[in-house]
Amino acid sequence: MTSTLALTLLGLALAIIAGLGAYAFTLWKEVRRRKAFREEELQRAHQNCLENLGMVASALVQEQVDITEGSWRCKVLLEILDQRLTERPDFRAFDEVHQRTRHLHTHSARQALSPRDRVREDRERLAVEEEFREPVLKAAAAVMEFRRGWPGSLH
Repeated sequence: MTSTLALTLLGLALAIIAGLGAYAFTLWKEVRRRKAFREEELQRAHQNCLENLGMVASALVQEQVDITEGSWRCKVLLEILDQRLTERPDFRAFDEVHQRTRHLHTHSARQALSPRDRVREDRERLAVEEEFREPVLKAAAAVMEFRRGWPGSLH
């Protein structure tokens, strides 16, 4: 092999390596950009959840929403923030109400029930609400306090 051919092949190899390096750098920058975007989106989603959680908890405390509906909404929002939050003793009442009422019909399924079955389900729901009224109101107050301490919370 002549030295000219060797130098040409070396130059070609260096050009290919430089091109691949530039491509790898571009991909690395794109991965970092997407990761930052995902983290920003997650932060924004958590902030929205916290705002909604605050509104629902406040509505519960002010008795502007039913205990059952407020409990379900708080449970879902807490789980969006972190699955383990509903296991906290302060927030357990939301999960308890959910467990005791999840079999009840809602929306169009409720409308399809006979009047007798609707009344039966209403009685059952109201009994659960009466039993858990105080624990849910305490849990709602705990949610409002929790919100203040959430990292990145504006409140």
